Amino acid sequence: MSEHIETQANDDLDAQQRAAEQDKLRLVEELLARQKRVESVVHRQGHDGPRQQLVENLVHIQHLEELRAKLEQMPSDAIARILEALPPDDSLVVWELVAKARGEEILDELSDALRDTLRESLPAAPAAPALPRTPIKLNAFELKNGRLRQIEVDSKEDLAATTPIWVDLLAPSMEERQWVAEIFQLTLPDADDLTDLEESARFYIEENGEVHLHSAFLLDKEDESRNVAVAFILHNNILFSMRDEELPVFRLQRLRARIQPGYVSEGKDVLLDLYGADVEYSADALEDIYAELEKVSRTVLTPQVTDDEAAEILSDIAKEEDLNGRIRRNVLDTRRALSFLMRSRLLSTDQHDDARQILRDIDSLDGHTSFLFGKINFLMDATVGFININQNKRVSKLTTISVVFVPLNIIAGIGGMSEFSMMTQGVSWPVAYGAFTVAMGLFGWGTFVTLRWLETRKARKLLAARRAGHEG
Repeated sequence: MSEHIETQANDDLDAQQRAAEQDKLRLVEELLARQKRVESVVHRQGHDGPRQQLVENLVHIQHLEELRAKLEQMPSDAIARILEALPPDDSLVVWELVAKARGEEILDELSDALRDTLRESLPAAPAAPALPRTPIKLNAFELKNGRLRQIEVDSKEDLAATTPIWVDLLAPSMEERQWVAEIFQLTLPDADDLTDLEESARFYIEENGEVHLHSAFLLDKEDESRNVAVAFILHNNILFSMRDEELPVFRLQRLRARIQPGYVSEGKDVLLDLYGADVEYSADALEDIYAELEKVSRTVLTPQVTDDEAAEILSDIAKEEDLNGRIRRNVLDTRRALSFLMRSRLLSTDQHDDARQILRDIDSLDGHTSFLFGKINFLMDATVGFININQNKRVSKLTTISVVFVPLNIIAGIGGMSEFSMMTQGVSWPVAYGAFTVAMGLFGWGTFVTLRWLETRKARKLLAARRAGHEG
């Protein structure tokens, strides 16, 4: 009887603990959802200036501090269970708030897969000064428990000890190229071969079964946007990628594959997901173009635009047009690569469906890029029109001034002749020439007023004609 009562008490205690943990999880999710809602509202409204940016930053910091205060009150095992239950993106946000203070304690409570993923972002403990280390340019990725596991390669032995499905090379040296050639019997292409435009030189299959694809990936920065050439090689079910600089698409792919189980299972899955992530990145860049052009439209559609404002507008439009062109080239290149893979019958049924979905996404982006090209041309024509209007106004003012001074020049010529002195004989010259000067001023003012009256009369007639046309 006592054992039954004790067992029931333990069950009640476990139920209470689970209920408490569920309440804590709901609290964390509520704080994260509140932060996302505020960011979503601010994103839809746009940034109308430094004040709007400041408000967004303050709200963001306030929510993070509130979430950090709640996490400090929880034990490490409760935080670990929350990390396991949250979606990948939210778990990374929570991890950044607790990693510095209690990172190692929480890692001990996590599963192996999530521990390996989060340990990479754990701040390193201070150590003795050491010689500067060369950045890692070669990474191998193994498949472990359905997730990618990144292995930093510092030597040929490190690379030989791996069983990768993806080997990523960032501006590889000749020595690293030699490692790949000796271990995998694979010759990497030269950098000069990556920019060839002919399809036969960019997408082809070797006699030994190697699949080569040379694609362009978008790199969108605040100060510059460009397309970066990337070489892909499928060799013995391993994907080899080579490029000269880091790309956001590759960082996103590594993060997703490390966090989400079953995201990839072989090298072709990684390749398709890289192309899919590149299309998503291009879509995000198009949204940025829409936002920038909305700001430009508000300026262009005002009644007056100065020449300085027009020059700045043309500069902004040129940047967005260049980015839009690069996006179009980027998705076109991705379409060619996916079409090649589908024609070559290298994909499984599921991979074939994934490729078709990416192609449908590309088709939807084509409509957006075409619309943006039209909007950019309209804004550019409108801006150039304002420049022409301002120039016409200046020419009109100069014409008015010349019309006013033409009769004055004639009168001044008459006054400068000797006959004028004979006509004003007997009148002292200060009085004669003073009266002559006043008469010239009055004549010029009368000419100016007459011209203004004629212009006003013409404008009133045009306005009356427009009103009559609208009423009719």
